[in-house]
Amino acid sequence: MNFKTINIGSLIRQRVEECGIEPERIGKFFKCNEEKIEEMYQSENMNTDILLKWSKLLQYDFFRIYTQHLILFAPQNVNHILHLNTDHSKMPEFRKSIYTKELIDFILEIIETGEKSMSDVINEYKIPKTTLHRWLYKYSNKQARP
Repeated sequence: MNFKTINIGSLIRQRVEECGIEPERIGKFFKCNEEKIEEMYQSENMNTDILLKWSKLLQYDFFRIYTQHLILFAPQNVNHILHLNTDHSKMPEFRKSIYTKELIDFILEIIETGEKSMSDVINEYKIPKTTLHRWLYKYSNKQARP
């Protein structure tokens, strides 16, 4: 999974195929025809209300893909973050980093293929060194076991 460029329509189509959901059921759920569904599959982005419906229908959190993008590619400005936390925002607060299995696999794959070194990953994605070492130990050992 490439978290840098997200084509949400193609990911939805992939999930529909994995789940084996019939186009008629999707049409009834969205109250639209197959042509409109095909347009959604072709979309690189879509309205959040529609994405929420897809997430419910397919029982998959498509918003998490965008969260992973933010974790990997949003600039980290610590002073700005500290300033936000002292303003007592009324917005809900979430954990700073949410590492999904897909994200961990992505990071480990780029290290194992030599695309990036551990130092590059630590610097570019701001993943703590101890976290990265823990992932390498935990997930590399499981793959080697019979």
